Amino acid sequence: MSPLPTTVPAIVRTRVRAAVRRRAPLSPREAEERALVLRLLSLLSQYPDEELAAHRPGLASAVAALPRSPAAAELSAFMDWFAVQEPDALARHYVETFDLRRRSSLYLTYYLHGDTRRRGMALLTLARRYRAVGWDTDGAELPDHLPVVLEFAALAGPGTGEAPLRMHRRGLELIRHALTEYGSPYRHLLSALLGLLPPATDADRAAVAKLAAEGPPEEEVGLDPYGDGEFAPPSAFVPPTAAPPTRAPRTAIGPRPEGRS
Repeated sequence: MSPLPTTVPAIVRTRVRAAVRRRAPLSPREAEERALVLRLLSLLSQYPDEELAAHRPGLASAVAALPRSPAAAELSAFMDWFAVQEPDALARHYVETFDLRRRSSLYLTYYLHGDTRRRGMALLTLARRYRAVGWDTDGAELPDHLPVVLEFAALAGPGTGEAPLRMHRRGLELIRHALTEYGSPYRHLLSALLGLLPPATDADRAAVAKLAAEGPPEEEVGLDPYGDGEFAPPSAFVPPTAAPPTRAPRTAIGPRPEGRS
């Protein structure tokens, strides 16, 4: 498409470009396949407890049956590693990757709001968004935990359901960069997810670079190095450790229980 004339007002050009980027409505089959990919991403990004590890053959079959796509290729690359690891090694890698490294934490509002009061409001807003469509989580995880956000996206659909993912795209990009830097196979899951979202803009890339260099917003404390040079304010949010991450919803690998525990 040829560039729009510079005489066209900027707001008009912006809205025209937005309309051009807007995807055509998904067919029922495409919507079902997209929801399955999101649910698989939700399952595979959860803590690999014994139950999830035991379902690896079923998950591998579900991934292998996906229609060919960039997301399916990334999921397949992840399963090549995930399916053959010892359960203890999987659990250890997950904890080291997501619980002990701030730059790859799966709590999305941390990247946008850091250790500020605005983060509490963002969590409340997410919880209200879930309840507005009749979905009530069991409270075992915070509403911004990536597996929870992904499950909501699968349940509620591309518009309402994927809005939180689009809102936190920059944080997701930072997580992918960190996982790539660590050499973690979980980078394939983030690549699959980001491939489903609108492409990053120049502003997104600049914001991610700034976030990686400076860390998230903070109120009363400065930013000190964390771990091996990673950002984190001294009183930064620490992911809860009393309970493992959200247990896997069983829709993709078997009958869904009445409630998750």
